[in-house]
Amino acid sequence: MTATLNDFREAEELDSRPGWTWERLQERWARVDHWSFMAALILIGVGFVLSMSAGPTLAARHGVDPFYYVTRQMIYAVPALAAIVFCSVLSLRDARRIGVMIFLAAILMLILLPFLGIERGGAVRWFSLAGVSVQPSEFLKPGLIVACGWMMTVKPEPGAPPGMPTAVGLLILSCGLLASQPDWGQTALSLSAWSAMFFLTGASVIWAASGAMAVAVVAIGAYAGSSHFRGRIDRFLHSDGELSFQMEMTLAAIKQGGVWGMGPGEGVRKLALPDAHSDFIIAVAAEEYGLTLTLAIIALFAFITLRSLLRAAASKDPFVRVAGGGLACLIGFQAAIHVGVAVHLLPTKGMTLPFVSYGGSSMLASGLTMGLLLALTRKPDPEPEPIRDPWDEGLER
Repeated sequence: MTATLNDFREAEELDSRPGWTWERLQERWARVDHWSFMAALILIGVGFVLSMSAGPTLAARHGVDPFYYVTRQMIYAVPALAAIVFCSVLSLRDARRIGVMIFLAAILMLILLPFLGIERGGAVRWFSLAGVSVQPSEFLKPGLIVACGWMMTVKPEPGAPPGMPTAVGLLILSCGLLASQPDWGQTALSLSAWSAMFFLTGASVIWAASGAMAVAVVAIGAYAGSSHFRGRIDRFLHSDGELSFQMEMTLAAIKQGGVWGMGPGEGVRKLALPDAHSDFIIAVAAEEYGLTLTLAIIALFAFITLRSLLRAAASKDPFVRVAGGGLACLIGFQAAIHVGVAVHLLPTKGMTLPFVSYGGSSMLASGLTMGLLLALTRKPDPEPEPIRDPWDEGLER
């Protein structure tokens, strides 16, 4: 790891040169963090295994083929893997452009959501396109991180929009659209990742305290103005030992699994969980494979997050440090929220586990996030090509 960090520090230029030749792409791929890439592949594989445990139960409930959800999970993984590989070999300039375009598209979809979206469970969070559900909030998160990371680190120029105020405005717009669904979990996740970026910019204590006060005011306002949000918080804080049926089954599944689990397909508590294949997939892992697999999953997410943070922090490019760190925190925070809800450390909130939970939007958004993260944390070119100016060449002649 030390040699890798020194290589980062010694490099004078992070690869922002365009180029789509096969040799150029191969050379970029050779500098990608293959260890984090492999960790993501393992998590996708774990998702397949767990979908074979949770999928047939859900399929029987909906009257479809037993391996319907397993097959769809495999189909969803194909574009996700393509997104990881494609984004990982982008130049920094192209990765930034892709992230901003994803952000603008997600904002447009969220604006149209109240008019064209479909309602599920009292919330309008999805579009139905050709029979496939698309959740724009999943794609908003990586786009927001890249766009705000760019704004936070852009050099001020005459006539250009101010960087940090613009980043704050994008955050307010995004959180406002998410809260209107309502989707307080994604709002909190986006705000947490943005706050991590704000910290990475080296913000002063005064600004950090001001931001914390603003978050507290928003949280109090949400509690007072949203019965949905208030109900979840009240049930979490004042359960008095009486948990919801869903949480009882989740904790029972985790306890039942013990250290080694009941074995593949042998779990019984999962039969009562309506979202065992997505929002509570970690409970399926705990019940059937025990604490062993659960800790392995947590370790993989910790590995990706910490390794990516170290690689981003070692960069000389402020955009890489801030946006790369934000993407790493986004993956780590989402995994932490998923596990925290399952063990009743956080209020109940539908939050998928990246790469593992069932869902097309979640899988593809996770792939885009990972691909952009690999692009930003890619080892810089040790021998950048010199940029020759035709005017200078003319003077030499």
